[in-house]
Amino acid sequence: MEVLFKIIRQQQNSSPVVQTYLLEVDSGNTILDCLNQIKWEQDGTLAFRKNCRNTICGSCAMRINGRSALACKENVGSELARLPQVQALENNANTIREITVAPLGNMPVIKDLVVDMSSFWNHLEAVAPYVSTAARQVPEREFLQTPLERSRLDQTGNCIMCGACYSECNAREVNPDFVGPHALAKAFRMVADSRDSDTENRLETDNEGTKGVWGCTRCFYCDSVCPMEVAPLEQITKIKQEILQRKEAKDSRSIRHRKVLVDLVKEGGWIDERQFGIQVVGNYFKDLKGLLSLAPLGLRMIIRGKFPLDFEPSQGTQEVRSLIESVQQEVGSRE
Repeated sequence: MEVLFKIIRQQQNSSPVVQTYLLEVDSGNTILDCLNQIKWEQDGTLAFRKNCRNTICGSCAMRINGRSALACKENVGSELARLPQVQALENNANTIREITVAPLGNMPVIKDLVVDMSSFWNHLEAVAPYVSTAARQVPEREFLQTPLERSRLDQTGNCIMCGACYSECNAREVNPDFVGPHALAKAFRMVADSRDSDTENRLETDNEGTKGVWGCTRCFYCDSVCPMEVAPLEQITKIKQEILQRKEAKDSRSIRHRKVLVDLVKEGGWIDERQFGIQVVGNYFKDLKGLLSLAPLGLRMIIRGKFPLDFEPSQGTQEVRSLIESVQQEVGSRE
């Protein structure tokens, strides 16, 4: 079939331009095959990264049809099937199908599809992605792990550092200090490692402001684009659970937000927004500055008749409370 490839090309400190290449391809050809064909047969100046061609190294991550993916993993047929207009195109054999390829997001472009991944690696380094110094000292015998202990590392150990999750991360886009889903997935891999002896310090780092786990906006994009099913958001959630078990509500607003939310749902089914603001932002009337910050919002709500003067628990509150407590007990029994 004929496919028109639209490549977003860009030099440093310049605006991107779209360049098109018409190829005769099979549905089973990977996107990387097609990029190689363009470079070898049509335009040798096209720049992109590649190495293993087998979903191992992660080098060829780029945005394909608007989402970050590995060019060596995705093929023409699957990409065309994802497009909403394909159904209509199938009825018109004369219409040329299109695939758009662009560089990864959240990182500056060096040239064409090659991005500067310095921030990606720097944020990974910030979580100390290796077992603690004590655990790396040469022992009298090898470090032994039970099959269960080793199995806790299987999922996060699959990460190939391709940058797809980092590219799609909304939190990273608005907060340059957020270390990113790749780093936090690796951070949990260290927390879960039975050989590591620095868990408490790691959790303190992960708990720091919006640089760590509390900077995550839970948009789920990282999980949806990960080619290795590492599920970074799931690992971030696990770190949060470790932190919440060790911290009290008074320790930070982020901690209070989670704990108060659960307590209010257990108490009333619905969330009593009056109590939520006072307890989370106002720290149970202890944070005067926080309470004053709520005044403008409260005043606008009163003026517009939207301020809740009373609160009525939802139906089935007892069932909701029992469900939450059962889940908490189940999680506790696994630890």
